[in-house]
Amino acid sequence: MPSARAFRAVPLFALLAALACDGTPPPLALAPQTGQDSSAAVGLRPGDQVKVQVFGHEDLSGEFPVDENLNLVLPVVGEFSVRGMTVADLRARIRREFGQLYTQSLVTITPMYRIAVLGEIVSPGLYSVDPTLTIYDILAKAGGPTRDARVSQIRLLRGGQQYQVTLATEAVARATLRELGVRSGDQIVVPRKFLTVSTASLLLQVANLVLLIYVAQK
Repeated sequence: MPSARAFRAVPLFALLAALACDGTPPPLALAPQTGQDSSAAVGLRPGDQVKVQVFGHEDLSGEFPVDENLNLVLPVVGEFSVRGMTVADLRARIRREFGQLYTQSLVTITPMYRIAVLGEIVSPGLYSVDPTLTIYDILAKAGGPTRDARVSQIRLLRGGQQYQVTLATEAVARATLRELGVRSGDQIVVPRKFLTVSTASLLLQVANLVLLIYVAQK
């Protein structure tokens, strides 16, 4: 059993430092990408959806899933593979198919990526999102951050690599998922504040315990 002197020998800031250190390497900074739209080179994954709007033909419009074999089934057009297709290729293929069926048809195609929103968020989970949304839009879609959320240190995880989304930077806060290079399968993680109400309460209890032991030994 440690003595009172042993307790007094351990400064409170050492406890704080121990709690703050999680052993993870610092993440890479994530910044809006300039130049050519990088998302055009990123294909769809199983579980993603394609939102198709054929104006004047609501029966052909809707959100259609990409199956486990990377096949997409559209009304009238039928089933075809999207394997190896970029988003630009997919748009061209669908517009060409509908253009052969309906003259002067206006068709919009929007990929809907599956993104996991995790951590200090009201409704964490897997979401199908439009890449033209911003990080703030995604957080709102998931119910918004909790009171313990550290929004300034949001992380994006991809293939085991961490990227930091510094929303304090205006350019990043306004950037769309497409401009940030967010892809299907990425995870947006909202970390917990270092000093939350519960953490402060715990530290206060520890400080009171040390004080009581110190007073008892006087």
